[in-house]
Amino acid sequence: MKKTVVRVIKKPILTEKSLQDAAEGKFTFEVELKADKKTIKKAVKEAFNVDVLAVRTRILKGKRVRIRGTRIERAGSKTKKATVTLASGQKIPVFETAK
Repeated sequence: MKKTVVRVIKKPILTEKSLQDAAEGKFTFEVELKADKKTIKKAVKEAFNVDVLAVRTRILKGKRVRIRGTRIERAGSKTKKATVTLASGQKIPVFETAK
């Protein structure tokens, strides 16, 4: 079961805004499209050994992609982001090294 839980988190999102949110205890990850809030909470708790207070998710539409040499466009694949709020004083080391 641990293998499926860890696969829920694809990668951390390290942008300027997400690093500012990390200072406030909110950490952003790209997650599996079919993952729900409970499994995301469990995956973050197991992967980083922290207490999760809240999870907010959003699904982003794929970008429009032009097919090379034609006028045809198609939609790229959707992605899902999750912002996880941790208990005060807890941090995730991946976001610390990015600063």
